[in-house]
Amino acid sequence: MTTVVTDNCRGCRFTDCVSVCPVEAFHVDDEMLYINPDVCIDCSACVPECPVEAIFEEDAVPEEWKDYIQKNYDYFDREYNG
Repeated sequence: MTTVVTDNCRGCRFTDCVSVCPVEAFHVDDEMLYINPDVCIDCSACVPECPVEAIFEEDAVPEEWKDYIQKNYDYFDREYNG
């Protein structure tokens, strides 16, 4: 299980959530932040720190953003496996 960044993060440049991550699991691209599922320790410290309510525990992602679970995994698959 991991935490997942969803659509509300698109275009957001707040990094309150990043600063509390004890394992530096966050990565950024031109659009949004992503959480590396292989690094995340599921402490959920980032969830209450997100000012735009874009981060959820994987099993609590709202239905309309469920596709972001796979988008987070795919981001790191591309990042590390080309």
